[in-house]
Amino acid sequence: MSYVVALKTAIFVFPILAFFFTFPFILNQYHKYGSISKLRALIIYSFILYMITVYFLVILPLPDRSEVTHSAGVRLIPFSFVLDFIRETSFDITNPGTYLKALTEPCVYTVLFNIIMTVPFGIYLRYYFKFSFKRTLVYSFLLSLFFEVTQLTGLYFIYPYSYRIFDVDDLIMNTLGGVLGYFISGFVLKVLPSRDEIDRRALTLGTEVSGFKRITLYFFDLFVFVIFLTIFNIFYRSVIIPFIIYYIIIPLIFDGRTLGGMFINVKLQFSKRRFLNLILRNIFLVIYYYLIPIGVMWLALFMNDYLNLGTFEILIFDGVCLILILIFYLINIIKVIRNRRIFYDDWFNVSYVSTIRALDDEKNYTD
Repeated sequence: MSYVVALKTAIFVFPILAFFFTFPFILNQYHKYGSISKLRALIIYSFILYMITVYFLVILPLPDRSEVTHSAGVRLIPFSFVLDFIRETSFDITNPGTYLKALTEPCVYTVLFNIIMTVPFGIYLRYYFKFSFKRTLVYSFLLSLFFEVTQLTGLYFIYPYSYRIFDVDDLIMNTLGGVLGYFISGFVLKVLPSRDEIDRRALTLGTEVSGFKRITLYFFDLFVFVIFLTIFNIFYRSVIIPFIIYYIIIPLIFDGRTLGGMFINVKLQFSKRRFLNLILRNIFLVIYYYLIPIGVMWLALFMNDYLNLGTFEILIFDGVCLILILIFYLINIIKVIRNRRIFYDDWFNVSYVSTIRALDDEKNYTD
């Protein structure tokens, strides 16, 4: 029953962690490869789900704090599970009818579970993280040690005593599971593309600037600019000066790249009149993405007073205006994602260019 509780909790927590992990993951992928591999995303997110699940299997269900009045104990004698098996099991090698029954007994399934629990860990370490046998062995042991210490300390001293036994056999079985996963991953390598192949494909795709990458760059630049603006305003209160520095001077100095563009490996390339088009484009973007929505909302507030609307009518009217603005810009986002361009790109003779270079030689990789 505790396994079911752990699985349900992991499934509930995973979307929350995934939400906070996604944007940093996207930025990291664009920075390192210039694109987002669907297979890589599947591997990474499944690894996160796996680690959450295993962790909850170790700590759940949590007892009431008042119930933990003494330590659950420590077992430091290795292979004690063999004696437990001999003493407790109904298994009889001469009687095949006892084989399946033995699997349902704690002295058997607990040991098997501790092995199976870390098999995926070993598979991930070798297949995706490209760990050697020695590193897989060490990391599997460290993972198991982390679990045992978690139990020994009463969930990091939240409980006055440990509520589960610290068992050296668990260390052995978990480490064995990681090692088995290492060897099993050999079959995975025959079925799925290798890590190097995933990287190579991602770098090849990274030489192009997708519409989603453009949208990511826009919001990342906005985020970095807000930080820059906040720091700048500590010393001198201005919005225009930091805007000019970030969106005009820095791209002029660094070949069309903002700070966000440097990280995501994207630059603006103007076919003619670079300086003039860069200035005019940024002025237009300020009007288009900031002044127009602000103006619409200001007009809505003016109409509220002019028409002498009631509270409920104001909420409806302003809500409709806000929804229309959001729909308008959502259409722009969809167009950019689909076509990779938008009308003002042609006006100002600009295109987005990736600074990622495809690597044809595996020797050029740095893992």
